[in-house]
Amino acid sequence: MDIISTVAELRQWSRAQRCAGAPVALVPTMGALHAGHASLIRAAAEACPDAVAVSIFVNPTQFGPNEDFARYPRTFAADCSLSKAQGATVIFAPSIEEIYPNGAATFVNVEGPSERLDGKSRPGHFRGVATVVTKLLIAAEPDLAFFGQKDAAQVAVLRRLVEDLRLAAKIVVCPIVREPDGLALSSRNTYLSAAERKQALVLSRAIRRVEELVAKGERASRVLIEAAHAVFAREPEIRVDYVELVNWETLLPVSIGSPGSLFSVAAVVGSTRLIDNTILA
Repeated sequence: MDIISTVAELRQWSRAQRCAGAPVALVPTMGALHAGHASLIRAAAEACPDAVAVSIFVNPTQFGPNEDFARYPRTFAADCSLSKAQGATVIFAPSIEEIYPNGAATFVNVEGPSERLDGKSRPGHFRGVATVVTKLLIAAEPDLAFFGQKDAAQVAVLRRLVEDLRLAAKIVVCPIVREPDGLALSSRNTYLSAAERKQALVLSRAIRRVEELVAKGERASRVLIEAAHAVFAREPEIRVDYVELVNWETLLPVSIGSPGSLFSVAAVVGSTRLIDNTILA
């Protein structure tokens, strides 16, 4: 497995794979890889066994001024080992200057979805996400790009981006990977103390409660949201950011859920903001 650090090298690698008849997969990450990322890399390797690029880049433009860019976990050696074991064929690990050259003045903003859910709570976040993913898609020229359902609002933004810009890459969404007790895997889980880790389970409990109601035929947004809030109320130290039932394409609220609707929650546990969701069947 090769490690490259420039856009020119990544593009040269990708075009060489395609000339050899191999479809190319890209798995964009910020590192601190866990079993959720591993599932994305495995899925990419199954679809494109000869050409899987994993990018490892902590993107500064998607962090707000008081967020955790400086302390975001960086575990490059372990990330490379995990990626190789799951089938990656190349690691793209650029510097900040490689992605954002001195004087860079071009950014990508997906108006509408970028201001909803996490975008409403974190102004400018999805502008940073859309910009870096656009740069990665242009550099890698992949056939397929793999993302996790846990970041469902991000997926909605990126699907709109790819459609609007007529990019060739197809967005592939892989299921949420959870700990045995239900907690959705996240690189930020490492911030949690033992007590906070236990409290954080309220997010998955709220999601399970909604799934139970949906399985019984409930579709009313008001009922599902109230049920989730009732679960959150059992952990009064947690600060709920949002509880929403939305159209997964637009991220706009819906009054009645339908197949494919997104039920999404976000909450702050201690000082750590966590998210979880489910897609209505």
